[in-house]
Amino acid sequence: MSNETLLSLSSNSFFVAFILLLIAIIPIGLAVKSKGKIFGKIGLLLTYIAFALQLVYFILRWIAVDHAPVSNMYEFMTFFGIMLTGSYLIIHFLYKQIVVGLFTIPVSLIILGYGSVFTKTVSPLVPSLQSNWLTIHVMTVAFSSAVLSVSFATGIIYLLRTLDVSKFSMSTVALEFVMYCLIVVIGFIGVATYFNLAGDKIEVQFENKLEKKETAEYTMTPLIVNKGAVTASGDQVGVLQITNKLDAKKLNTIVWSFIVGTILYGVIVLITRRRLIVLLKPLTNRVQPVLIDEITYRAVVIGFPLFALGGLLFAMIWAQIAWSRYWGWDPKEVWALITFLFYAAFLHFRLSKGWEGEKTAWLAIIGFGIIVFNQVFVNLVIAGLHSYA
Repeated sequence: MSNETLLSLSSNSFFVAFILLLIAIIPIGLAVKSKGKIFGKIGLLLTYIAFALQLVYFILRWIAVDHAPVSNMYEFMTFFGIMLTGSYLIIHFLYKQIVVGLFTIPVSLIILGYGSVFTKTVSPLVPSLQSNWLTIHVMTVAFSSAVLSVSFATGIIYLLRTLDVSKFSMSTVALEFVMYCLIVVIGFIGVATYFNLAGDKIEVQFENKLEKKETAEYTMTPLIVNKGAVTASGDQVGVLQITNKLDAKKLNTIVWSFIVGTILYGVIVLITRRRLIVLLKPLTNRVQPVLIDEITYRAVVIGFPLFALGGLLFAMIWAQIAWSRYWGWDPKEVWALITFLFYAAFLHFRLSKGWEGEKTAWLAIIGFGIIVFNQVFVNLVIAGLHSYA
């Protein structure tokens, strides 16, 4: 079987799995609202089938590209999303709380959708990536991050269950902002997909910070450009010009994401005439807060040591092989350390200071924010040795 055929089968498996997960949300949602078990069984069965197909995607792609498919943003975010689905199934096996899937699966779908925006092109690995320790390091980080991300979902469930979302307070406003940020990511997926399908790319020329001519290819209509930027034909372009010390193309993407995400959020609120947290709260009415708090804590207990192994120990072994040093204060390394220290503090406050309930939920949400910042923003925006990822 040719590599092209394997990649095609891999992509088809991934697509079917995505659709099944999308469908699974419906019976899981019905299971949360009803007392019957049939909906929960259907939703869980669809999730298991989807996870199996995701593993088929991963294995077939591994065979086709002849290395672990975790070497670029598409592959990493896809594997991250797959592991989040698997992490939910593990948590459900332990605690039998179907409501966790209702909040975890949409986050997994958002991560998978985000990853699909990036190029799926198979390319040879650069020398520093040609190591088995890369596979061990990245896969462990993805799995541990996914387990920790379950605590994000359960943290939201806990807050929705315990907070009076009908009132305005710092907690309810902050929780609504978290929901808004998720909508912004969906907005990014939507706008990026639209412009990729449209295929109208614009080349913009400008002088970079080294005063050398540089060309940037904009997929999205350029609103933000670098100072002095013009098209190939010499026409002025963009709405706002910024200093050449910043990457205007990436900032342009962020601006488009917030524009579309804000519009989408506004449409939802206008149609329903309710804030998102008010819409979601009824889904948590049958939740036992103490049990959800326990799941949040246990997810961190499982994910933290795995992250310590993958994000620090295995990463340092790979760094020694790739760059002949264990630690170099690369932005990615610094934020991996920050993530480790944050969750270490999480467990310290939980065990020694008695931080439970709402405090634990907020720490879990903040921790997920740090993971996303590390895996997405640091990779894409901050220049470093991990920029190729």
